[in-house]
Amino acid sequence: MAHGRNKYQSRENRARVREILLRDWDPIGVYGIPQASDEYDTYANRAYVMLMDEDATASEIADYLYIVATEHMGLTDHGRLAESTEQVAQLLVQLRPEFGTH
Repeated sequence: MAHGRNKYQSRENRARVREILLRDWDPIGVYGIPQASDEYDTYANRAYVMLMDEDATASEIADYLYIVATEHMGLTDHGRLAESTEQVAQLLVQLRPEFGTH
């Protein structure tokens, strides 16, 4: 168990992070496309590690997701990307206490 979390609960928590990235962040618009449901898995796993193992702030998580979108995916920010990235990072940080109790 990493930091007191069991594997089963960690998988469930990661799945919730994955769903949040798909539903609320989704910079390339793949939400609802079954074949693309795993598109953000790598980023969700990294965000989860940042959240739970590195105690990252919302700002640090937002910075990571913004870099993924703009540098790795090559997207241009027209204002909405930064805003949605910050909102998603805040949402993830709000889940930390719940995730930490399992």
